[in-house]
Amino acid sequence: MAKVSFLGLGIMGYPMAGHLLKKGAHDLTVYNRTAAKAQQWVKEYGGKHAASPREAAKDCDFVMMCVGNDDDVRSVVYGDNGALAGMKRGAILVDHTTASAIVAREIFQKAKERGIGFIDAPVSGGQTGAQNGQLGIMCGGEAADFARAKPVLDLYAKMCDLIGGPGAGQLTKMVNQICIAGLVQGLAEGIAFAKRAGLDIEKVIGVISKGAAQSWQMENRWKQMNEVKFDGFGFAVDWMRKDLGICLEEAKKNGARLPVAALVDQFYAHIQARGGRRWDTSSLMNLLMKD
Repeated sequence: MAKVSFLGLGIMGYPMAGHLLKKGAHDLTVYNRTAAKAQQWVKEYGGKHAASPREAAKDCDFVMMCVGNDDDVRSVVYGDNGALAGMKRGAILVDHTTASAIVAREIFQKAKERGIGFIDAPVSGGQTGAQNGQLGIMCGGEAADFARAKPVLDLYAKMCDLIGGPGAGQLTKMVNQICIAGLVQGLAEGIAFAKRAGLDIEKVIGVISKGAAQSWQMENRWKQMNEVKFDGFGFAVDWMRKDLGICLEEAKKNGARLPVAALVDQFYAHIQARGGRRWDTSSLMNLLMKD
């Protein structure tokens, strides 16, 4: 395995970096804005940690990153201590952050000027997918760079594909989040209806989950919805609102109409107002069952 670094050890990045080391990356360096988290990771998995993105990326063949938003991406990539400053020509930078297509195209160009490849590669599958190495990875970039990076990405992917040029990965992730928003709201309304009708929810889900209504959200979130408990697991409402904001902003540019996504985004704003910023996205059920 080539020399690899991973920048950003949050809920997703922490286990993703772990899979790299456990499954073949013999020389792995990690970086995290909070140094204690990087030290904890090294204690758990091995490898080494660096004090800056530049130091972590030095001499690496692949630099993977997963941070918070566009501003976080730029802060880690650019500047004297940024990843690009430390990367060698011919190396490839892979960004797993869910960010805008704008920043993806921007970094692609900046990297190309330095002789460095760039792939925007947001993921789907949540914390569980990251921990189990079963993520869906949607990529944008040049085919030659993707072909080189894919064996590394496959170490924590269930499915990984190149969708198109720079930014295509981020645009595909937007499609993913738009679809999820509608699915979760529909599931919440269905379960709320069933509860008020006095039906046995487990039996209802047991039947309809084997038919056309089946979805990942149904199979993995119906119990929490039924119990109206959403704290301490899953994909946080704050993160979903960030992602939907990216979707809605992009839709303004390309003319797409997203009435359901916009409505669900406002429902999530109500969840935040109720103190549910860190609740799982299935907490839409809270608005239907709690006055």
